[in-house]
Amino acid sequence: MPLKKSNGQLGWAFSNATVKAFLTRAGGQLAPVVYRLGRRSVQPFSIAPWKDDPLPGLPRMLNVCRGDFFCAPFGGNAAPYRGERHPAHGDTANLDWTLESLQRSADAVTLHTSMRTRSRPGRVDKRLTLRPGHAAVYCEHLLSGFSGPMPIGTHPMLKLPDVPGCGAISTSGFKRGYVVPVAWEQPEARGYSWLQPGATFSSLKRVPARDGGTVDLSRYPARRGFEDLVELVGDASQPFAWNAVALPAAGYVFFTVKNPRVLRETVLWFSNGGRHYPPWNGRHCNVLGVEDVTSFFHLGLAESAKPNLLSRAGAPTAVMLSPKKPLRVAHILALAAIPRDFDEVKSITPHRGGTVRLVSRSGRAVIVPLDPDFVQ
Repeated sequence: MPLKKSNGQLGWAFSNATVKAFLTRAGGQLAPVVYRLGRRSVQPFSIAPWKDDPLPGLPRMLNVCRGDFFCAPFGGNAAPYRGERHPAHGDTANLDWTLESLQRSADAVTLHTSMRTRSRPGRVDKRLTLRPGHAAVYCEHLLSGFSGPMPIGTHPMLKLPDVPGCGAISTSGFKRGYVVPVAWEQPEARGYSWLQPGATFSSLKRVPARDGGTVDLSRYPARRGFEDLVELVGDASQPFAWNAVALPAAGYVFFTVKNPRVLRETVLWFSNGGRHYPPWNGRHCNVLGVEDVTSFFHLGLAESAKPNLLSRAGAPTAVMLSPKKPLRVAHILALAAIPRDFDEVKSITPHRGGTVRLVSRSGRAVIVPLDPDFVQ
């Protein structure tokens, strides 16, 4: 299967009648992904505006910066851990992946790539599957041969229309929300944040801000000129967990599905032009990261492996890997067409015949083909 080029990066294209996708060789980053919804097509993911710029000295992860990618260890990884040094978001987001196969059958199209990691020796197998009639990418990562603690995470980044508040963000529920407890951006470094560091909250609609008030994080784009990050501690008792961003005016909803016993938290990254240093330069706007993780925010392996604010509260921030038992991490990236009066996702539940039912707070419902059992 020959390499192709898309948006400045070499990689592999794979598709069926419903989804056309591209995976970069460098960092295994998934974008563009074009979903067919009836007679129209939607590409919901962000691709960094510097995709064609020469950027020597930056991590490859940041040079590529698009769509979704798998992080092991998740986070910045600025501090070493027991002699280990990892790049930002790990080898999996920076090194080259190797093509294993592209398999086609009547039931599925599966792109299989793999990587031998360097910073901590092991193997990761990535399988991305498309199913007939499903507006979804079924993503699976298998971690083999590793030992010790590891924060892990997905990294989907959406590019929303430049219309304030057009996206309605909702989740299957969380026990507690936390604003990142350290200085996320600093004015002296030409970075700006809106939220109160270290604040806690129980609703996305009321999150403490630096000025003493609260802000509604459930509507986005908002807060142009600022970057913010929060983490939601999930409920591991659910059979599956979801996050959703409904865009009624655009006629679709993006949603993710995960196993909450493997990916315990969700990081929401609101990137709206608040970084004025290279390569961001104030031009990374209306981007929303919906990142399912088991991690202590974006801080990395050292901070996630040791006791921290979340782990002391009973929320694991790293998985414990063993060479005797590979770890399977699965998530689904899906789209569904919605009517204009479908305001915000209230629930996603299994339905008959291999479908799920999405219900809005306004009472509208849509039923789409999907297999949530994939994440188990």
